[in-house]
Amino acid sequence: MKKCLLNLSLTLVLAFAMTSCYTFTATVGNGPQTGTKIVAHNHYVINGLAPISTANTKELVGDAKDYSITISHSFVDGFLAWLTGSIYTPTTVTITK
Repeated sequence: MKKCLLNLSLTLVLAFAMTSCYTFTATVGNGPQTGTKIVAHNHYVINGLAPISTANTKELVGDAKDYSITISHSFVDGFLAWLTGSIYTPTTVTITK
């Protein structure tokens, strides 16, 4: 019984250790020049299939010509998705000017 529990625990630890956070970055123009960061969040349900609300990146960027947009699933985003059984799945949007 102890060996079975130990194997199960080891398998769960390895499964969590092998997961990664999803990140996508798009660079516009010459990329970020000033280092100013703006963080917003997208909110989805049913494992990302249906958006509740998404960040308006055009509004957040303003009139900047050079910037980068990064969309990621942070640890907190993944934890919230796990906690709700992927019913609620947020993402983090970071705009660097």
